[in-house]
Amino acid sequence: MTISARAVLFHETGGPDVLSVEKVELPAPGPGEVLVAVEALALNRAEALFRSGDYFYQPTLPASRNGYEAAGRIEAVGAGVTTFAPGDPVLAAANFELSAHGVYGDRVLLPETSVVARPADVDAVTAAAVWLTYSTAYGALVERAGLRAGDQVLITGASSGVGTAALQVVRRAGAVPIATTRTEAKRRQLLDLGAEHVIVSDDEDVIKKTRRLTGGRGAEIVLDAIGGAHFAALGEAAVADGTLVSYGWLSLQTAQLPMQWPLTVHGYNNLALTGTADGRRRAAHYIGSGLTDGTLRPVVAEVFDGLDRVRDAHRLMDSGRHTGKIVVRV
Repeated sequence: MTISARAVLFHETGGPDVLSVEKVELPAPGPGEVLVAVEALALNRAEALFRSGDYFYQPTLPASRNGYEAAGRIEAVGAGVTTFAPGDPVLAAANFELSAHGVYGDRVLLPETSVVARPADVDAVTAAAVWLTYSTAYGALVERAGLRAGDQVLITGASSGVGTAALQVVRRAGAVPIATTRTEAKRRQLLDLGAEHVIVSDDEDVIKKTRRLTGGRGAEIVLDAIGGAHFAALGEAAVADGTLVSYGWLSLQTAQLPMQWPLTVHGYNNLALTGTADGRRRAAHYIGSGLTDGTLRPVVAEVFDGLDRVRDAHRLMDSGRHTGKIVVRV
C-alpha cells in the first residue's frame, strides 16, 4: 500500500525557484516509523543553505527533500512503535538527514526517534516555530555554555529564529542578553523582544560597545551565528575565561579561533542534544515548561498559507528582512 502526498523537492541547487511542489507516493510506515500529517512547517537558515548547496553537507540530487521543523499529528504507525498512536500531536525533532526526511510536505514518513510530543494546547503555527530554535538556544547556552543567573551574554545575529529564542532563554535564566544586528531598523524590535542592549554592527564597534556595556569586563558567554574571521574578533568581547559558542556560519567562511586566552570555545551541533533520547527528553521538558509558564514564546515574522508559498517563504529568508521565524501553514 502506498500513500499519496505532496512534497517540496528540488532537483538542482540554487535560489528559491529550484523548489517545486510535487506529488509523491509514500510507503506505509515500516517498523519503527510513523506517518505524520503536517499542519505547519517553519524555515531555518540551514535549509536555505542546503537548497543553495552551501550547507555543511550536500543534498542528494535529484528529488532532494528539505526542512527540519514541522508540527502535525500522527496518522499511522509501523510495527513496534509504542510511544505514539494515531491522532497524537507531534513535532519533528530535526535530527535527520534532510534529503531523505525533510519535512516540507503535507505528509512525511519519519523514524519514531525523529518526532517528539507536541506540547498540549499549543497551536500548529506556534508549535512549528519552537523546536529547532529553542532546542539550539537551550543546548548551546544552558547545556554547553553553563548559563547562570547574572551572566552577560552577547548574541550575534539576534534577529534570527535562534537569536530571538536565545534572548528568551537568557532572560529565563536571570541573565543579561546583549544583542547584535546589522541595521538600525531592528533595534527597537530586539529591545521589545527582551534584549537588554542592542548593538548595531553597521554603525557601532561590537567589541568596544560590549566592553563598555559590561563595565570593561566583557561577556561571560558569546553565542555566535556568523563564524568566519568575525568569530576570532569576538574573543576580545569575552571576559577572561569566558565561553564562546559557534553554532552557525552565515559568513560561509571557515571560523577562525580567537587568540585571547584563557577562553573556552565550543562548536555547537544540535544533534549532540537531539540525537539522543535523553537529550530530546530534556529539551522537550525545557521547551514545554517554558511555553506553559509563558517565559518562552516564539517570535513569528510571517505566516504563508499553503505549500505553494514555500518559494515566497524562502525569498523572505534570503532577504534577511524578517525578525524571528518564517512559517508555512499547510
